[in-house]
Amino acid sequence: MVGVPESHTGWTFITSHARVLAAIADNPNVRIRDIAARCRLTERAVSRIIADLEQAGYLSHTREGRTNTYRVEPDKVLRHPAEAGLPVASLLSLLVQDESERTRKPVAP
Repeated sequence: MVGVPESHTGWTFITSHARVLAAIADNPNVRIRDIAARCRLTERAVSRIIADLEQAGYLSHTREGRTNTYRVEPDKVLRHPAEAGLPVASLLSLLVQDESERTRKPVAP
């Protein structure tokens, strides 16, 4: 995978749940293996996070053959009281845009 940063230790601003949700928002047909590589998590951790997100109503999936197609609920509000009323779409718009810009190849002049 191009543009994947090295492993990181210590705290970060973005949670693993937000990273997984952003990866799915960027590609609803993404494989757990690819999410794990992109987010620097194990496949088992990604599976648990997806289960958490589905249980909380932020995410759902349908099975199409051997592939899952995920659907993010953009109007679901963020969980922390400090972000009361802020929809998940607001957060994802920043994260998905950032990921797209990071992986975009520079255009030659």
